Amino acid sequence: MAKVLCVLYDDPTGGYPATYARDDLPVVDGYPGGQTLPTPKAVDFTPGHLLGSVSGELGLRRFLEERGHTLVVTSDKEGADSVFDRELPDADVVISQPFWPAYLTAERIARAPKLKLAVTAGIGSDHVDLDAAIAHGVTVAEVTYCNSISVAEHVVMMILSQVRNYLPSYQVVLDGGWNIADCVSRSYDVEGMHIGTVAAGRIGLAVLRRLKPFDVHLHYTDRHRLPREIEEELGLTWHESTQDMVPFCDVVTVNAPLHPETEGLFDDKLISTMKRGAYLINTARAKIADRDSVVRALESGQLAGYAGDVWYPQPAPADHPWRTMPHHGMTPHISGSSLSAQARYAAGTREILEAWFDGTPIRDEYLIVQGGGLAGAGAHSYSTRA
Repeated sequence: MAKVLCVLYDDPTGGYPATYARDDLPVVDGYPGGQTLPTPKAVDFTPGHLLGSVSGELGLRRFLEERGHTLVVTSDKEGADSVFDRELPDADVVISQPFWPAYLTAERIARAPKLKLAVTAGIGSDHVDLDAAIAHGVTVAEVTYCNSISVAEHVVMMILSQVRNYLPSYQVVLDGGWNIADCVSRSYDVEGMHIGTVAAGRIGLAVLRRLKPFDVHLHYTDRHRLPREIEEELGLTWHESTQDMVPFCDVVTVNAPLHPETEGLFDDKLISTMKRGAYLINTARAKIADRDSVVRALESGQLAGYAGDVWYPQPAPADHPWRTMPHHGMTPHISGSSLSAQARYAAGTREILEAWFDGTPIRDEYLIVQGGGLAGAGAHSYSTRA
């Protein structure tokens, strides 16, 4: 029997919800491109309920315990005496979320000799040291596409809120004010702007599709160029590199995975080549943008705004400079954890576990590392340091 160690974010401050704002979720029949939604044999949760917090348990307890497995769920993941570190040495499976990542470092993997499977309940497995997972024979899987559209919607929301100066204007209302000039002195139309995405995979392409009706000029860069028919349909301009693209853009959105080629990409040098007053949106991974370079660019006016929901580390400390830098629109890491997305990534996590315990293949599109190397989606999106 297996021990499954699951790290989830804390319950709401007012307690686990007894009721919800809506009674159901809209029906989504499939993902763009034809990939099917998660297909577990059954689920033991109500779609639309809070599943990603500790009490939600991703709806896994009944399923695992009826099979004789042990489930340990905690939000305590930092420090040598954390529940995560105490329970890890004899864990067979670790489940974590990008929004509250249990960082599976090389040191932690070395202290977990029984660990054979690391599951990301969501998208993005950079909180796992992939080189160490390869070396120790750990399979890494994530629920590909489960929250890609959720994140794409968040990106569009952040672009609009930054360009239209929405958050400061809302704050004027909260403060009892009405000075229109204060609100509109940093407000522009998105129409006619040049907007580029760093990476045009599932999320980046979904962002481009959602921006097309705004009558903007769309740009992208990606290691895999899109088919010509998609470029023509959306009116896309392709650039060979991020460095080539950003000087043309009024808004740049980052939708790339974190790996050695993207870590620290947006530093002082690259940001200096962007248009003065451009906006940078980053819902991908915080370490793709250099923390202090972003602060300097906002303070100098090189960037007109920065918005995102990814931080390093997560959760971000109270004194993290991105909390107090000017002209930002930061949120906690929530873009991919809407209640709609939670239903999909909880179901996908169960699908992965069912396959693992039954000895059947995990979907290729869910795989990041398997058999001593990058596999499936991982081979397409990630690179290793080796």
